[in-house]
Amino acid sequence: MYHLPVLKNRRTLLERAEKFISDIYFTDCNLRGRLYGDSCPLESLACFLTPKRITFAEASKQIFDPCKVGDTFGPTWWTCWFKVTLKIPESWRGKAVHLLWESDGEAMVWRDEQPVQGLTKEGEKTSYILSECLQDEELLTLYVEMACNGLFGAGQGSQIAPPDPNRKFSVQKAELVVFNGDVRELLTDFEMLVDIVKELGEEEQRGYQALFTVNEMVNLCDPSDPSSFAKVHSLAGTFFNQRNGESQHTVHAMGHCHIDSAWLWPYEETIRKCGRSWVTVIRLMEKNPEFVFTCSQAQQFQWVKSWYPGLFSSIQHYVKKGQFIPVGGTWVEMDGNLPSGESMVRQFLEGQRFFNKEFGRYCKEFWLPDTFGYSAQLPQIMQGCGISNFLTQKLSWNLVNTFPHNTFFWEGLDGSTVLTHFPPGNSYEMKGKVEDLVKTLKNNKDKGRANHSAALFGFGDGGGGPTQLMLDRLRLVQDTNGLPKVQMSTPDELFTRLQADSALLCTWTGELFLELHNGTYTTQAQIKRGNRQCETLLHDIEIASSLALYRNNTFPYPAEKLQELWRLLLLNQFHDVIPGSCIEMVVEDALKYYEGEFLQLLIAKVFNVNYLISIICWEISNLINCVKLEGTLASLCLISANRESISDGCLGNQFVMFDDVPLYWDAWDVMDYHLQTRFQPLLSNPVHVVSPGGLRGSVSFTLRISDKSTITQEIIMDAMCPYIKFSTEVQWAESHKFLKVEFPVRVRSPNATYEIQFGHLQRPTHRNTSWDWAKFEVWGHKWADLSEHNFGVSLLNDCKYGYSVHKNTMTLSLLRAPKAPDATADMGIHHFTYAIMPHTRSFQEASVIQCAYNLNFPLRLIQCSPNTVPWSAFSVTSQAVVLETIKQAEDRGGVLVVRLYESHGSSVTATLRTALPVREAWVCDLLEKQDPNHPVPVTSEGITLDFNPFQIVSLLLIM
Repeated sequence: MYHLPVLKNRRTLLERAEKFISDIYFTDCNLRGRLYGDSCPLESLACFLTPKRITFAEASKQIFDPCKVGDTFGPTWWTCWFKVTLKIPESWRGKAVHLLWESDGEAMVWRDEQPVQGLTKEGEKTSYILSECLQDEELLTLYVEMACNGLFGAGQGSQIAPPDPNRKFSVQKAELVVFNGDVRELLTDFEMLVDIVKELGEEEQRGYQALFTVNEMVNLCDPSDPSSFAKVHSLAGTFFNQRNGESQHTVHAMGHCHIDSAWLWPYEETIRKCGRSWVTVIRLMEKNPEFVFTCSQAQQFQWVKSWYPGLFSSIQHYVKKGQFIPVGGTWVEMDGNLPSGESMVRQFLEGQRFFNKEFGRYCKEFWLPDTFGYSAQLPQIMQGCGISNFLTQKLSWNLVNTFPHNTFFWEGLDGSTVLTHFPPGNSYEMKGKVEDLVKTLKNNKDKGRANHSAALFGFGDGGGGPTQLMLDRLRLVQDTNGLPKVQMSTPDELFTRLQADSALLCTWTGELFLELHNGTYTTQAQIKRGNRQCETLLHDIEIASSLALYRNNTFPYPAEKLQELWRLLLLNQFHDVIPGSCIEMVVEDALKYYEGEFLQLLIAKVFNVNYLISIICWEISNLINCVKLEGTLASLCLISANRESISDGCLGNQFVMFDDVPLYWDAWDVMDYHLQTRFQPLLSNPVHVVSPGGLRGSVSFTLRISDKSTITQEIIMDAMCPYIKFSTEVQWAESHKFLKVEFPVRVRSPNATYEIQFGHLQRPTHRNTSWDWAKFEVWGHKWADLSEHNFGVSLLNDCKYGYSVHKNTMTLSLLRAPKAPDATADMGIHHFTYAIMPHTRSFQEASVIQCAYNLNFPLRLIQCSPNTVPWSAFSVTSQAVVLETIKQAEDRGGVLVVRLYESHGSSVTATLRTALPVREAWVCDLLEKQDPNHPVPVTSEGITLDFNPFQIVSLLLIM
């Protein structure tokens, strides 16, 4: 068929092709309008509503009332179960038949008492395949479980707004249709060519080839005549089959479905999100044997195993086939900043053990695409858990500076390195479009060093996952000239290729600091307090139980209960829970875990250990004298050094308030411009003496922040204690305000030091560069220190994580008041303690690290008989080495695990002394795997170990 040539008007040809596949324009005569053929109403539709999330077995026994399309159901967070009776017409024999279902609530299809398909309009899943090629007339009964929430919860007005509790949901479409697969195939051809024209632009010859090809396809295609389709498809195939050269970049496509374990929906809804998303993945694997899907978070697998055992069996099958790939190795995708070092170890311990038990494999890659920064100790922890590769993309969100690499080696605090990859497409939820592939190629910051990249495709955050259309898109352009090559791949295949070509890769040393979301160090203070307290309690109960076991071998070590409690704590360390970027329902669940059964069980277990355990406290002989107290500190003199700590003309313990209105991410972000809005609360009640002296001296006062909020504080000086404590209660009812406390100190240094997991690092106190400026608000754990030669000041705390040290002013962030996604965030009464500790010499020599432990791990009194002989179970000869953990080994009675780390940043030899009857000692990794080549001699002096700076050492002690 001959066509006259047309003008080279790119716009008209492109728009013509776009309209030909539009779902809005000209659907009466374009190709999109032929996607579905005949339709047929349902035989019947009935429903019942429940406020609870119930099993299918329970739901199927309920009484269903007739309903119709367009009816509304709710309110938010309820569940509507539908009973769908349908009869497929005999005239449709030999055709593909789908159930079309469009609702604004997430839905799951149940057939023969099993979940078979997720239906989510926002996730482009609105049809369930009843038959690929109907053989016989069928009368079927299906059930559809619809959650009264969307893919991203039920935000009122915007996605991250607090949920609308009274929202109603509806079913907009429910009918049987004939699906025209040949139309779907052609639509994909057209769509990909149109996108090639757009993405390659007017400068690329290949873009014009695509333009004229797609225009000719429109000429050839008669939507009303399917016999024209083959010739059109052949023309597209000629274009797509023009191959790349050998040097072209390769994109490793992996299906993915990032599901936040809680965020804009509660934990319980996440269970159903996993079911809906993963059963859909299984259906895709049945049709696409090349399809590979990556999936993290052992907790979510555990939920699916409990709630959907049939689905879990299918997942196990496809794991064996190599299509369903467990990744990450952790219990949840945790926050990368706030959990303690031991918590991070337990994330991997619980995750890796689960994956090995259920799937017979350990993960080789750490997978954390959506966390708000990454601790400098993660490389060592990864390596200690058998992981040498790391994938994330979150640093592409940096507000100020562009991170310079996509593929590189990340070197941690101790020198451990892991091969790290940031997918250049800057997303973990691509759609398999041309745009995704072009972006992956163009954004690669390591051109010439790395010629392979990952592309993770599938709807994410709220679940959903990949679709058949995404797979079809990627299959079509797997080797098409002008685009990068595409291969369905596994993480192992990707990292193997990257490692093979790694000779020219650069190395990034230290933390991966996200220049955004630094309000999460402070938001939802009660969650952060609960986390710190429960980390402390689990530490203490494990020690108490371990030592009780060896004082009396009949003591039942509570291994199962401890695992249960650890898993609850690890769950709350998910990257939208402990940071505080979640809705009120999630906060309530988290606090329930902390404050309810969790604490009661722990405390009961501690006090049921009827053996005396001596815990050594470090003593410092310095005496601190506070000359003048007026709520603020006018003077803080270290008598032994005759050294004033407070800067001239300034006041310490100065509470300050800031306006705190970010650009969008309310609970997440604090912007640098908030620093320009500083003001000071006023003293409302004068200082009065609480304890006049002796072993303790203290004064108390009250500050009025506003007509709604107050601060009441007791300032405490204990004899022989090297720091002053500030025991604080805040009644907080503010809106978009930020409360901090400042200590301007008489110290000058270009860097401040902050405790992180199993060590510490330095950050600048100046703002010379944009990289320095972006750290105007940083995170740390139990202490921060500002020191010059031979003198310094440390700021300690028992539950805070946000800091700022600018020039000589040390600031601790205390409370925020965001209104989204939780309108009640941080409202109420708060209790916390911080301390100020001036010292001579370095902070290491002044025992700042030990003092911070003392503040966070108070001595616990345990009742014992009068004739109990005091004893000390363990001691370490070097002050630089911290004995962090004592626990029973996993699945090994009669064996203890002890974990130590070098805390000063020094190379040191230390001896671990113990009163326990240790027969053998072996080095093990963080998964407690014994190193058969590394026995450690046990002598009468103890166990002698060599440490490198910030090195973590774990030992198995066999009694």
